[in-house]
Amino acid sequence: MITLDMLRQIILALPTTEGTTSWGAVSFKVNGKAMLFWNPIHDCPVFKVPFEERDHLIEMDPETFFTTDHHRPHRLVLARPERLDIEWAQENLTRVWRAQAKKAVVKAWDAEQ
Repeated sequence: MITLDMLRQIILALPTTEGTTSWGAVSFKVNGKAMLFWNPIHDCPVFKVPFEERDHLIEMDPETFFTTDHHRPHRLVLARPERLDIEWAQENLTRVWRAQAKKAVVKAWDAEQ
C-alpha cells in the first residue's frame, strides 16, 4: 500500500521540489510545474504520463490504473494506492522530475549520484 507520505518522501528527496496545493488538493511541483496530485475524491495519486503509456497501463493493469472523464483529456493516470508498485511510482516521479527540473539542477544531481 502506497501512502501520500511515501510519495512525499520520494518527491522531496529530489532537488528543488516542493509540496503545495492545486485546486485545493495536495500536489508537488518542480520548477513551478506539477509533478503529482493527490485526488481527494478517489483518495489516490494522479501521475503524469504520456497518453500512449496511460492507455497501455490501463489496458494491461486496470485493477491498478484508471482514468476519469475529468482526467481523460490530459496526460494523467490515476492509481489505486493499495495496488501500486512503489518502484513504478519512483521511476515515474524521477522521469517527470528530470523532464521538468532546470537542466543545471538535473546535471548537478546526476554528478552526485
